[in-house]
Amino acid sequence: MEDQAKELRNIMGESNFGKAGKDHKTRIIAITSGKGGVGKTNIAVNTAIAYAQLGKKVILIDGDLGMANVNVLLSVVPQYNLMHVLNHKKTMKDIIIDTEFGFKFIAGANGFAKIANLSNDELDYFANEFASLGNADIIIIDTGAGISNNVLQFLAASDEVYVITTPEPTAITDAYGIIKIITTEFSDQRPINLKLLVNRVHSADEGKRISDLIINIVGQFLNYKVEYIGFVYDDPVVQASVIRQKPFMAISPTSKPAVCLKHIVGRIEKTEVPTDAGVSNFLKKFIGKKK
Repeated sequence: MEDQAKELRNIMGESNFGKAGKDHKTRIIAITSGKGGVGKTNIAVNTAIAYAQLGKKVILIDGDLGMANVNVLLSVVPQYNLMHVLNHKKTMKDIIIDTEFGFKFIAGANGFAKIANLSNDELDYFANEFASLGNADIIIIDTGAGISNNVLQFLAASDEVYVITTPEPTAITDAYGIIKIITTEFSDQRPINLKLLVNRVHSADEGKRISDLIINIVGQFLNYKVEYIGFVYDDPVVQASVIRQKPFMAISPTSKPAVCLKHIVGRIEKTEVPTDAGVSNFLKKFIGKKK
């Protein structure tokens, strides 16, 4: 495993992979949660739209390897996914879907889980294909809920991690749980840039109260800093958008949830892109986590 990780780093240093991100910093965001049902995928899809509306080149990757459902919210049926690239059957260009909402979408299937077992030739091929994503401004990865190895790999490799929770006691407990595992798992590696978003709140005060609770507990017991980036209102437009298979940012751009996400994305865009951002470093860190 370590030999393959080393080989991939050599490949990326010599091939077009390194060149793709040399002059362009791609912000890679992983969106995760401690449990299902908190609206994580909805946040991922609509965040992609919010970035696209700012004129950014956005790619959304469905990283939920077991219960992929981004395509359901987008009402699309992907013909190909990352596994087709890993198997040399398709190029990255072949599998990227242009959505009607201004961003591109990649179906993840169980593609990334296979990277650890690739031959050097396969790694070379995939590294060069993945390099084509280096022109994006934003890559958003909708991870699976919970703490599977695949989820942790995505979190370790991403520039920023958004933890989604709701005011429900179980969601709060699970949000703390996944933050605890992340901080423990990566305690001997680089710090993970953790950000907290409280979904389905009924007031700004409720969002602040929940965030303060989690952040204070994390600081006290884990000695780790988590940044509160905002809240999204509970609103019937969200459920209506799921039923219609159209993101709420598209069907109701002036709704409370849409305005909330626009504010959150606007604030994030004012922050500096991490110095080690980009698709090259993402895959290096992803492979390194699997050693």
